[in-house]
Amino acid sequence: MPKPAQRPVRPRLVLAICCVSIVLVVMDISIVNVALPAIQRDLHATTARLQWTVDAYTLVLACFLVLAGSSADRYGRRRTFQIGLAVFALGSLLCALAPGTGWLVAARVLQGIGGTMLNPVAIAIIANTFTGAAERARAVGVFASMSGLALVLGPVLGGFLVGTLGWHAVFWVNVPIAVAVIGLAAFFVPESRGARARRFDPVGQVLVVVLLGCAVSAVIESRPQGWGSPLVLGLLAIAVVALAALVAYEPRRHDPLLELRLFRSVPFSSAIVIALCAMCGFGAFLFLTTQYLQVVRGLSALQAGLALVPLGVVVLAVAPLAGRLTGSAGPRLPLVVAGATLAGGSAVFVRLSPATPAALVVTGFVCFGVFLGAVNPPITNTAISGMPRSMSGVAGSVASVGRQTGTTLGVGLAGAIAGAPADHGGAAYLHAARTVWWLLTALGLIIVASGITSTTRLAHATGARAATLFAEVDQTPEPVAPNRARR
Repeated sequence: MPKPAQRPVRPRLVLAICCVSIVLVVMDISIVNVALPAIQRDLHATTARLQWTVDAYTLVLACFLVLAGSSADRYGRRRTFQIGLAVFALGSLLCALAPGTGWLVAARVLQGIGGTMLNPVAIAIIANTFTGAAERARAVGVFASMSGLALVLGPVLGGFLVGTLGWHAVFWVNVPIAVAVIGLAAFFVPESRGARARRFDPVGQVLVVVLLGCAVSAVIESRPQGWGSPLVLGLLAIAVVALAALVAYEPRRHDPLLELRLFRSVPFSSAIVIALCAMCGFGAFLFLTTQYLQVVRGLSALQAGLALVPLGVVVLAVAPLAGRLTGSAGPRLPLVVAGATLAGGSAVFVRLSPATPAALVVTGFVCFGVFLGAVNPPITNTAISGMPRSMSGVAGSVASVGRQTGTTLGVGLAGAIAGAPADHGGAAYLHAARTVWWLLTALGLIIVASGITSTTRLAHATGARAATLFAEVDQTPEPVAPNRARR
């Protein structure tokens, strides 16, 4: 009996479906920030609970992105993609119905579990759909630029939804969109699997969860408990032990969760540093400014969202240019511009006060818009630069982990250092926030330095040597013993 005719693949439509998924996942990092003052009033949330409302989601994303990517290679990318959308929609529904902050944080964890199945899986789907090197680079650039767009679309859309329908609406809006994308994926996204599925690494996965969970918990609890408290010191000690165990254990795995040999490539290592610094900066920026606009300056959620429109417009203009420039001339210039504008925008906000002229505030927003639009496309490009195709998904996933970890730490540090305006008044809040803005200025300078050092000939040579290691492994049979020591 003849097989039914296979539906022709429409690459641009597949790319559009994947882009909608990344917009959903990333937008839910930033859209909640505008809703935080309303959530605090309605659910009587503490500053720590507000931080966990954001960080529970991003922490889960950071912990399980690599696992989701390797699972999709084994069980099917489209299937994993659709399951992720369904779990994300369910988590969003439960967030909208949450009666208290405990339920809200738990539902955000479920949202994050669904989100982990979307970002790395979507990158793998795109890489499998666009087979030519040039067209694949352009498609990945478009996909990466959507991440920046989603981060700035979140506060604008969130302000509108909170101002008109209430904070629950920032979660309700995800449900119909996710359901629609599930249906579109069934019709238009071809099923695919990895040529060789990576083995599950349960020990590595547990160590990553312990490391990130304890580190973030220590930062968040440092404000109410104090840095010298037994709880915070204990969490930091456990995080250090988990890191040491991870570094010792992972090289012994044939298919480690965290492929440490990737870090022999200077471009890859720099991409992770840049991702951490960039999203730490933007996470802290959103946490501070959305509360500054609403609590200190007295704007409504809708007005605060509209105040961030210039940032979104700039990202829309800069991100495609940065993507094209990265593809044609390399990532150096976009990274230098991104780091410089992060430093400049943060310096503008150091002297922020309730009476700061609106024009100066908007200038700072424009700087952050240029920074975010310029930084995202070259991160992915730098991470996978020179890597064989078999490792591009893993490298891209680790870069995404760097992004989510950076966002988590940014929110945690901003809350730990500055707190919330409701804790101690607007003037004291702004004074404490100055430390955060100086920290972000330093992060911008680190991005500039990393952007220059990662694009030298010497750096590219280290990337080529790292790629050779993986090419050799791809040509060798898989060992019988999973824990055999690797060179």
